[in-house]
Amino acid sequence: MTSVDEPARSGTRTRDAARTRAEILDVATREFARAGYDGARVDEIAARTRTTKRMIYYYFGGKEQLFTAVLERAYGVIREAEQQLDVEHLDPVAAIRRLAEVTFDHHERHPDFIRLVSIENIHDAEHIASSEMLASIGSPALDVIRRILEEGRRSGLFTADVDAVDLHAMISSFCFFRVANRHTFGALFGRDLVAEDQREHYRTMLGDMVIAYLTAERTAD
Repeated sequence: MTSVDEPARSGTRTRDAARTRAEILDVATREFARAGYDGARVDEIAARTRTTKRMIYYYFGGKEQLFTAVLERAYGVIREAEQQLDVEHLDPVAAIRRLAEVTFDHHERHPDFIRLVSIENIHDAEHIASSEMLASIGSPALDVIRRILEEGRRSGLFTADVDAVDLHAMISSFCFFRVANRHTFGALFGRDLVAEDQREHYRTMLGDMVIAYLTAERTAD
């Protein structure tokens, strides 16, 4: 009887620990996104969870490690979306447009990710630099972009002298700006970049810009 009960208790403890850790990360994500790294308080995060400050330190080690774990999970979400991207059956133009739409959709659905990245940039990416997980996670999207660019050039569709990192930056910058600068842009120009009735307009515009750049006629120097 004992040999049967012990694994069950161990399994329960493992599930409870996983749930507790996930709950802490959920709350910490919202708190860091709201208050920034310097403004966020572990006491406040503990108060919003069904655990204690002591348990947060037990699971994560401290505030710095907790913020790093939050970043790791946030980047993990978009990397998972990139890994699930299926564009092999599409022509290069349609494939690049689809990839841009995936980034557009992710950034729109995860405004906390945008805030966290902005906060990490204020801190010179020191938490990302110290994370072995983020150093090795890479970006599946870059491999996809490389393959699409190669096929597009081989077929004569793409003329731009651009690599995967440059194109990734081009796509990400529009998607990031649209969410990160929503309020300042709206206050200055009276236009809500994430308004629902303008969503398809901006989603299409992004794809059109990227494709126009890649396929523009170019004269030899």
